Amino acid sequence: MQTKITKDTIIGDILDIAPQTAPIFLSIGMHCLGCPSSRGETVAEACAVHGVDLNALLAEVNAAIEA
Repeated sequence: MQTKITKDTIIGDILDIAPQTAPIFLSIGMHCLGCPSSRGETVAEACAVHGVDLNALLAEVNAAIEA
């Protein structure tokens, strides 16, 4: 897949194109991936809410998508 995930990408969009990334989001405390607020959050917003390093999460998600 050639999609590049950025800080402004919506979590729901990521899950739609790359469902294999769900465990990554679960590991940072996003346990309600199907609820409207988490599906509408950007990666940056999720990192801010969950106290996660944005660049580290982006690297992990992009690596999972490229695999």
